[in-house]
Amino acid sequence: MLNKDPMDMDKIDAVPPPQASKPGPVEDPDDLPDVTSELPELKIYSHSPIFYWWPVWVVGYILAFMSSLQGQTVRIDSGDMEWILPSANPGVVFIAILLLVIIFTNVKLRGIYSVATVLGVGLVAVLLAWFGWWDDILGAIPHLSVHMNMGFYLVFSSALLIVWLLSFFVFDRLTYWRIRPGQMTEEHIIGGGERSYDTRGMLFEKHGEDIFRHVVLGLGAGDLRIATTGARKEQIYIPNVLLVDSKVRAIQKLISVKPDD
Repeated sequence: MLNKDPMDMDKIDAVPPPQASKPGPVEDPDDLPDVTSELPELKIYSHSPIFYWWPVWVVGYILAFMSSLQGQTVRIDSGDMEWILPSANPGVVFIAILLLVIIFTNVKLRGIYSVATVLGVGLVAVLLAWFGWWDDILGAIPHLSVHMNMGFYLVFSSALLIVWLLSFFVFDRLTYWRIRPGQMTEEHIIGGGERSYDTRGMLFEKHGEDIFRHVVLGLGAGDLRIATTGARKEQIYIPNVLLVDSKVRAIQKLISVKPDD
């Protein structure tokens, strides 16, 4: 039997006790991934009625271009030369378009009322043709002396275009609706305020179309009405939404998706 030398026992290295692992730093809540950012969403903007005024500045620029090509120079009292179209018809057309846009953007004709208006205008046109009054009316138009120079068309259309662009791309986008699966939020860029709604049981409804305002001038625009459910029931009205039919279909797909999917 072998005996171990006590001196050899002292040479054995002692095994250090296991050290407890130190807890890592707590992750900043702001650095956590945003789950909602991965969800599909849709933004809805409500535009002001100035959007429907695009035919006015478009026609104004066309008449200004025509005045520069086909206009005649006329000397005014101050001695300056002005470019004016010799015919009075362009001025009459511009005034007529301006009046029609003012009427159609302020008088709402939805559904059956718009159809009745179209039928009424057609009936009046047929009656005028029946009595042979169209020749007298069209013959009187050349005697209406409505002349506007190129400067008027250019300045008026440019000023209206600037207002139209600011309204469409800036002011109308300061407030919008963000729709995600299970949630709809009204957000304000200035002020940072927002309101959230649960989309469960929410009703999205498109108002009846105004043929002149929504189809002719709005190129497929429309008005949305949203009815919320729950303890806080509200009727939310979002007017002048562009491409409203496609927006309604997209909304129906979003609210049918559950956030947990």
